[in-house]
Amino acid sequence: MSPAPHAPAPRTPAKPSYATRARVKSPELLVAESGADLEGHGLRRTMGLFQLVCFGVGAIVGTGIFVGLSDSVAEAGPAVVVSYVLAAITCVFTAFSFAELGGAVPVSGSSYSFAYATLGERVAFLVGWCLLLEYGVSVSAVAVGWSQYVNELLDSLVGWELPAAVSSGPADGGVINLPAVVVIMMAATLLVRGIRESAGATAAMAVLKIGILVAFCAIAFTAFEDGNLSPFATHGMAGVTAGASVAFFSYIGFDAITTAGEEVKNPRRNIPVAIMICIGIVTLLYCAVALGAIGAIGADAVSDRPAALSLVVDQVTDSAVGGGIIAFGAVVAIASVVLAVMYGQTRILMSMSRDGLIPRVFERVSPRTRTPVANTWIVAALFALPAAFSSLDVVVNLTTIGTLAVMAVVNIAVIALRRRNPELKRSFRVPLYPLSPVLGVAFCLYLMYGTGWTTWLQFVVFLAVGALVYAGYGRSRSRLVSSPGTGPAASGPKEG
Repeated sequence: MSPAPHAPAPRTPAKPSYATRARVKSPELLVAESGADLEGHGLRRTMGLFQLVCFGVGAIVGTGIFVGLSDSVAEAGPAVVVSYVLAAITCVFTAFSFAELGGAVPVSGSSYSFAYATLGERVAFLVGWCLLLEYGVSVSAVAVGWSQYVNELLDSLVGWELPAAVSSGPADGGVINLPAVVVIMMAATLLVRGIRESAGATAAMAVLKIGILVAFCAIAFTAFEDGNLSPFATHGMAGVTAGASVAFFSYIGFDAITTAGEEVKNPRRNIPVAIMICIGIVTLLYCAVALGAIGAIGADAVSDRPAALSLVVDQVTDSAVGGGIIAFGAVVAIASVVLAVMYGQTRILMSMSRDGLIPRVFERVSPRTRTPVANTWIVAALFALPAAFSSLDVVVNLTTIGTLAVMAVVNIAVIALRRRNPELKRSFRVPLYPLSPVLGVAFCLYLMYGTGWTTWLQFVVFLAVGALVYAGYGRSRSRLVSSPGTGPAASGPKEG
């Protein structure tokens, strides 16, 4: 009689992989869901490389240089040029990472989608939450700056300004900032008409404001005096760092290029190229403008003057006509920033809605205009409110630290995606990998340190609120786990 066979030992359940626990969505699934290699999610591909570069310049050059220059000079003195270079270096390292990820995952979600494909849903939601600061709250700040230059332009043209009661918020001695509301609503109107119209308007405004800044440099350098640059670093290296943290606000927007991933022709090639071209153009412009302004009238005269560029031209030419032209350029420039940044915000929200993390109204695309109409008007209404009643200074530092945190995550995402998907098609690769993204993280943390502890405290509270929103709404409604065939197990190669 043979012995009874032994019962097979029970199998230990496989430990869930990181991709499953963190709810990582694979790049292939993101691209397939968005139709990024075809026609993206009902959107129309109309933007070529030139329009994309102009869109990037339109998103970057605005309040940061026309209004924020005086704040950077107040921190760093003549060494503000070094501050701009330091901020640019931070952007260059991060721009490499955006270029690689934008070419590999050409979808509308930008940093949010990159985090979803590498670090998981929770991190992605917090990145999207931070992007509300970068793309959303900054619209309010930019609109407030626009209002200041509208008054400067009116003063130059007719010798009259809007009353403070209707051109400033309560924090600045007024009641309501109507011009700030008007520019947001004008941008929303153009955005809902279609991407072709929006891209055309942004391109025209970008070319105009570059021309005006070049003209400013030509005028300012005719009065350049070496003595105005001495002493150079009036507040030492601490002042340069603080100035770089403030100056970084001037570069916010270049990553908005990646939000156009579903409306760009040949996105895998054009997105990386456009990012690098934009950073180069903007850095040269900013350094030349800062050097010209300080060299012409001195750092003390530029410091804490919101319309400093108009002041420089007025003093150099001894006429209000030149200052009026600069003010006109600033009005156009800042309006284009509002347009481009609002575009980026709506596309981020559309991607988050597509994933079920926020209400579905944000993902609906009009079949007639091929734009997210309801999304655009909701964003306009939400951010017209703080623009009408808040001050520019209230949100600049918080916007800066939120943006730097997002950029640090993007640099980490490059490393994570290289390890998890080494075979993924990449039209651009970060040079000096992995040193470049590591330096990108280090520079981001360095500038975040320069924002001050009060800003850090505000940022921690902001993140805590975002985590609660995700836990209470987004986590249970995520389509990654609720839709058949789209869960973590189906979203990429199996592990283990």
